[in-house]
Amino acid sequence: MDNDMKRSIILDNYQDAKNRCVPQNIDDYIVINSNNQSCIDNINIYVKLDNDKISDIKFDGEACVIAISSTSILSDMLIGKTTNEAKEILNNYFNMIEEKEYNKDILGEANVYEDMYKQPSRKTCATLFARGISKIFNKE
Repeated sequence: MDNDMKRSIILDNYQDAKNRCVPQNIDDYIVINSNNQSCIDNINIYVKLDNDKISDIKFDGEACVIAISSTSILSDMLIGKTTNEAKEILNNYFNMIEEKEYNKDILGEANVYEDMYKQPSRKTCATLFARGISKIFNKE
């Protein structure tokens, strides 16, 4: 994927972020906050689980382009997945960000962040959602 395509996907997912709203029936959701203490990034993540399957994810809050776009992409990828499938996607995503071995095929659009390791200060932005939702899975 070339840099222009990556930039376009990131901007599209920032300007028209998928799943960005507070759910109407908030009591049906697990809620977790994820923030970056060194900047403005601060989002609430709402996850609805039906048995072992993620039936919905929503988020709201303020954050930078990288944080919002990665949240949009990853939240959309995880809806409909089992918690184990979601954990596998997130593990591959974290490995990619840290320049470790990962399965590129499993990450789809999230591959736009494959060079994030070159910008260490942006890793926290790119993993804001992933760190937050991982906390939910670790509580189970």
